[in-house]
Amino acid sequence: MDGVALLTVFVLAIFVGYEVISKVSSTLHTPLMSGSNAISGIILVGTIAVAAHTESELIFALELVAVALAAVNLVGGFVVTDRMLRMFRGRRERREENVKL
Repeated sequence: MDGVALLTVFVLAIFVGYEVISKVSSTLHTPLMSGSNAISGIILVGTIAVAAHTESELIFALELVAVALAAVNLVGGFVVTDRMLRMFRGRRERREENVKL
């Protein structure tokens, strides 16, 4: 595919992704985050596997950046999911958690 076709697919994916995410109700955000965390984990493993077979130094540097960004995305997704789940806990559970700390 040429660059124009790839750019068109990228822009359309942005619009479709925005429309899909904006229509999700707030009660479904935690399961959606869990699903996106799983996808991020798969992307991270795939990027590492591809980087293992690279011969070009430039491509390897780009793959290293991709691994770092995927790792940040994965960890950040788990942090956000944990924070959202803590919001749904009752006050009593939160007080008990604070006492343990």
